[in-house]
Amino acid sequence: MSRVVIDARESGTSTGRYVDKLIENLHQLKPSFEIVVLAKARRLDFVKSIAPSFEVIESNFQEFTLGEQLGLKFQIAKLKPDLVHFGMTHQPVLYCGKTVTTIHDLTTARFVNPAKNRLIYGVKQGVYRWLIKKVAKKSQILLTPSQFVKDDVAQYANVNENKIIVTHEAADRIADAPKPIHELQTTDYLLYVGRATPHKNLQRAVDAFAIVQKTHKDLKFVLAGENDANYQLLKNYADSKNIKGLVFPGRVSESQLRWLYENAKVYVFPSLSEGFGLPGLEAMTHGLPVAASNASCLPEIYQGGALYFDPLSPVDMAKKINQILDQPKTAQQLKTKGHKVAVSYSWQRMAKQTLDVYTKVLGTK
Repeated sequence: MSRVVIDARESGTSTGRYVDKLIENLHQLKPSFEIVVLAKARRLDFVKSIAPSFEVIESNFQEFTLGEQLGLKFQIAKLKPDLVHFGMTHQPVLYCGKTVTTIHDLTTARFVNPAKNRLIYGVKQGVYRWLIKKVAKKSQILLTPSQFVKDDVAQYANVNENKIIVTHEAADRIADAPKPIHELQTTDYLLYVGRATPHKNLQRAVDAFAIVQKTHKDLKFVLAGENDANYQLLKNYADSKNIKGLVFPGRVSESQLRWLYENAKVYVFPSLSEGFGLPGLEAMTHGLPVAASNASCLPEIYQGGALYFDPLSPVDMAKKINQILDQPKTAQQLKTKGHKVAVSYSWQRMAKQTLDVYTKVLGTK
């Protein structure tokens, strides 16, 4: 029986949703391979709960470290796998066995992070750019979550697009009962969920909100995400321009997030770079109309389920948000179309496509 090792060290992170859902749905498909999952200590119990028949092994090697390059390589070699699936780009570059690698996007290669030490981040970014090209060439198959990323990786890494397979992700409706956020219960608000790193383009979104406020004076803009250094920079920016009405609830629970989705007026997704755009799709599953950037993969993934704007223009962004706020028919059409788009994606289909990739790679010499 062939042995497939899945590197799930990213389990439990925002990007790690992909590998969690992959493992869960692969388990339901009952593969004929022996599956071994590598996960960090804090996620062992979770992974075992979603895939009880898979072997789950502790692997705490941190990304972009010597431990990852040497220790993880040694750990994988001891398992004698026939195939390793790396759920992220970072991996031991000297590992020479058969590999499948998922590349979610090239955002880290292209955007800086002002909250990080510029010198250290610059060095890591340089290594990451080299790693993408190295991994793209040495992997038997690359998986991407969208055609946009497939085309981007093929060009950036100069690899044949035939070795890249698109496996769309999906969004789930939150099962937890909605829990209200008290200060927002009697307030109309726009919503954004996620990080505040530069590629998310939140400064321009805040500028657009200031324009929208001219005709919707009591409207709030809720930006939900961990209150880190990048969010502090955004708060400082808003203060410097005297923009009021922003609400920063920090990291919210699943119950609170469901309530936010179900009670917002518009989900605003101004990002300059995405690989799939999961938050906007998640908003659609909860019946929330989406105003989205027309950049990167978003028009491909959201199709007719969103109203698009130029992410470099706060004026256009505000115009499209106002259109949804002021035209109930438009808002309802977006709710209907958005839900139809969201349910067209399937984690199980993604897992089946990935299983087919494993079979294909294992069948080659």
